[in-house]
Amino acid sequence: MAPIRNSAVVFAEVPSGYPEVGKHIKYVKDRTIDLDTVDTQGGIVTKNLVISIDPYMRGRMRAADKKSYSPPFELNQPLTNFFVGKVVKTDNSKFKIGQYVYGFGGYEEYTVHPKAQTDALRIISSEELKLGLPLTTWVGAAGMPGQTAYHGFYHIGEPKKGETIFITGASGAVGQIVGQLAKREGLTVIGSAGSDDKVKWLQTELNFDHAFNYKTADPKAELAKFDPLNIYFDNVGGDQLEAALDAAANYARFIECGMISQYNQPDSHGIRNLMAVVGKRLKLQGFIILDKAKDPSFQQEFYSKVPKWIANGELKVKEDVTKGLEQASEALVGIFQGKNFGKAVIQIADD
Repeated sequence: MAPIRNSAVVFAEVPSGYPEVGKHIKYVKDRTIDLDTVDTQGGIVTKNLVISIDPYMRGRMRAADKKSYSPPFELNQPLTNFFVGKVVKTDNSKFKIGQYVYGFGGYEEYTVHPKAQTDALRIISSEELKLGLPLTTWVGAAGMPGQTAYHGFYHIGEPKKGETIFITGASGAVGQIVGQLAKREGLTVIGSAGSDDKVKWLQTELNFDHAFNYKTADPKAELAKFDPLNIYFDNVGGDQLEAALDAAANYARFIECGMISQYNQPDSHGIRNLMAVVGKRLKLQGFIILDKAKDPSFQQEFYSKVPKWIANGELKVKEDVTKGLEQASEALVGIFQGKNFGKAVIQIADD
């Protein structure tokens, strides 16, 4: 077989603020791969079908010597993130051609996964495929963002029926699942989002008890309409974190998942009312869901429940799917500007 195209989105330059399409991240189409001769190093080759866009990717757009919880992207190499692909070549007895796998893959049409990396790939079982979920959902509500929501809400938030929760970024990949889990457990659910359409969706489709547009409403005034907060699920940080600290009940639990308001503006002002943590005896806990990737008990708990809840309609999922790697750079930059509505995903190819 002659070499075939393997176009990609590559990391071209470290940004200092918002990443720019064509400067910091570029689509390149002059790459090829020869599936007959490529050296898998005892691993596999996948045809990549869908790949996730997530806010944490901004933190990976950094210089190689800057340390963080996740590795930086390599300059002039494809971006990487959670993906679903189909095995098209295997030199590893664990995998068969035609199987679907979930894990880390490239923003490219085909990815070589050497043997050393295959332990981190999860085969989507035939029983799971029978649930009929779109492949995009396996990188969203049934993947890392769903795990983030589930672990943060249940294992850190420790919810109790009748409590009040406030979720920022509530229409996003994580927030929409947290809100529905909270309604499932009998909590009063308040959410914020960045447009009136998103607010309407939270109230009419997901049955949030209250939602508001943080760009046009005063978060402190909105939270004052309800009982003090018992749980705060933070995806945004900034002024809304300050508002939640003011509105918190004694012994409230703050689940610190992300702070997207500061990802591209790291020099914005800090939190000015942290003394509330002491006076109200609050628990603030940050977490990285990647820590649970090798926890078999958590993985079993999550995959035995959440995909089925999605399939039977107990959890609704809203996705923002962009088709084609050609459009991926724009979609990635858009997530930092709130342009996505729901879980942002790139559909690289049809099955």
